[in-house]
Amino acid sequence: MAGIAYFHTTKTEPANKWEAILQLYNHLLRIEYSPLAALNRTYALSKANGKQQAITEAEKLNLTTNHLYYTLLGELYSGMDNTKVISCYKKALKLTSSEAGRVVINGKLGEC
Repeated sequence: MAGIAYFHTTKTEPANKWEAILQLYNHLLRIEYSPLAALNRTYALSKANGKQQAITEAEKLNLTTNHLYYTLLGELYSGMDNTKVISCYKKALKLTSSEAGRVVINGKLGEC
């Protein structure tokens, strides 16, 4: 976790930043699996290997009761399928219980 935090807090970005973060998440998940860590891993996967592979992995998690799951899918589908982006953000909006979450998700919907 410290290694992941390090890469997120340094100002300079090494060429292999996202691959390194992905490998750190892989190691973390082998030590102690967490659905949210697995979800975070899919973002790193998208940066290292592309959105399509990350979408496939994210959908396998099937975290359909979590607003972060749909928010991430909305991000991953952006630039690929605007209908899915809107659908994901609307699902995330229904699932979030925080006002701050609603503001962020509504902002993303407004960008669509």
